[in-house]
Amino acid sequence: MSKRHLFPSLEGLVPKALRGFIAYNPRLNLDETNRVVYDPETPRSTVSIISGGGSGHEPAWSGYVGENLLAASVAGDVFASPGTKQILAAIEAVPSDKGTLLVITNYTGDCLHFGLAAEKTKAKGHPCRMLICGDDVSIGKTGGSLVGRRGLAGQIGVLKILGAAAAQGASLDELYDLGVAVAGQIVSIAATLDHCHVPGRTEHGALNGDEVELGTGPHNEPGYKKLSPAPTVEGLVNQILTYCLDEKDPERGYVKFSEGDETALLVSNFGGISNLELSALVDEILQQLLDDWKIEPSRVYAGCLETSLNAPAFSVSVVNLTASAANSSYSAEQIKSFLDTRTDTVWEGFAGAQSYSRRRTRAEQVVQPAPEVKKTVDDTRDLKVEPALLEKMLRNACAAVITAEPDLTRWDTIMGDGDCGLTLETGAVALLDAVESHQLTAKGSVVEVLTELEDIVESKMGGTLGGILGIFFVSLRTAVQDNIELEKTEGPLAVWAVALSTALTHLEQYTPAKVGDRTVMDTLIPFADAMKAGQDFAGSVEAAVKGAERTKTLKAKLGRATYVGTGVGSGELPPDPGAWGAMVAIRGLHSAA
Repeated sequence: MSKRHLFPSLEGLVPKALRGFIAYNPRLNLDETNRVVYDPETPRSTVSIISGGGSGHEPAWSGYVGENLLAASVAGDVFASPGTKQILAAIEAVPSDKGTLLVITNYTGDCLHFGLAAEKTKAKGHPCRMLICGDDVSIGKTGGSLVGRRGLAGQIGVLKILGAAAAQGASLDELYDLGVAVAGQIVSIAATLDHCHVPGRTEHGALNGDEVELGTGPHNEPGYKKLSPAPTVEGLVNQILTYCLDEKDPERGYVKFSEGDETALLVSNFGGISNLELSALVDEILQQLLDDWKIEPSRVYAGCLETSLNAPAFSVSVVNLTASAANSSYSAEQIKSFLDTRTDTVWEGFAGAQSYSRRRTRAEQVVQPAPEVKKTVDDTRDLKVEPALLEKMLRNACAAVITAEPDLTRWDTIMGDGDCGLTLETGAVALLDAVESHQLTAKGSVVEVLTELEDIVESKMGGTLGGILGIFFVSLRTAVQDNIELEKTEGPLAVWAVALSTALTHLEQYTPAKVGDRTVMDTLIPFADAMKAGQDFAGSVEAAVKGAERTKTLKAKLGRATYVGTGVGSGELPPDPGAWGAMVAIRGLHSAA
């Protein structure tokens, strides 16, 4: 097994994948010899729609075989067209009294083999037509004058529309005309961070770390241009939409979009983009479509529509549904209804609730929170510090945490999930912002600072550490207020000693962590115990430092780190990142005192 692939070669991989795939839908059959996935329940009274192409683009096209979509799909080798006999086997597997429509993307091998299959089928007296879809704008009209536009994931939208129309009884010619109308109103382009890796191959194209390729194809083809240095995602989306939508571009102005036109957006993950980033990408695309192009799509589909193995790449397709209707015998509402028609295929994972009775705008869907009511502080129950000193302490503590973030993240990546450093940095940056923008320290109010910390932790710092600190700061603020009278008789350190001890007692109700468990408590408990024992601030800070240092020798007993074995007892462990982060913050506070 290689580091990049479970299977060391392509040998036997495609049929094995198809056998696995049909297990997801017991309705489907597989002709393994010809690599044809088909729906045996396809009625003869409807036109059979068949698609296919090279493997490596899954779920295209076997993933779209099923009710109200494809009758059959045929798979070639990885990135290679299926052969004519395979395609004929697919046609024979789903016979139709109304004819067969072959719908393919514009690649030479596919055009030749599907074309030959269509001719052979017609020669037998069976109605058959072939629709070639090309939606890529990157090549341009001059470069593609002979071959036409390359096919990208916009074709999946065409398949969905045609499948539903066929199920509703459309004739072969009606479907062909509708397909031509829709395919001609799609603009697409792809971008990649790197090329995909094919199982068994040791050589592959690669981009430098500071490059992004625009106009890439789904078969590892080089793109239209390399962008270096790599633009921000905002800049990349801006270029993508300009290539797709600028109708004044003499090379790429394929489709005209008028104000008020109904559109559909398809964003296809080529296989290597995380779902988290893909969703954020969709948001950026939608925002720029609205802000810069006055386009708010009626339908949005995103996911692995048509992939390129594991490529960290994606394509963007915009379909003008209004113009599609104008060039066909169907209305825009009918075309949208075809998109909304339910299937038993993987399409449903991309469609979600698109057929919701009323499509709402993004402004309606994104709810803005009500303005927060500023919390007031009772001066009679507040601990005061000289404002300049308080500000310096907070700034020093935040700066120390921010400086430590790379180490904290690295250590937490070794021993946990890698979020500790960024969680603490997020809190530190937010606190600095509050100091600067809210004049947080102007009154020298400790309770006001603790109240702000509560809000920061609750709203910006998730994870286990965020939860622990949230409970700790709430309890600490309450304990300071409840014991403020001690300041008059014993001084402010006495207030802190009781408050810290009380806060940790409350925290024990929610976590079993103690000293020696390799957690943030290895810093907080020694710090609080030293204060309670009567040590001054410097001595208590030293206890916190020793506690954090000791975690280098401890085995984790709680949290994700308990599952990690890294040579315990051999001196190879880094310190616990939570304990260390708390320590550098406490030490930062003291550095200003």
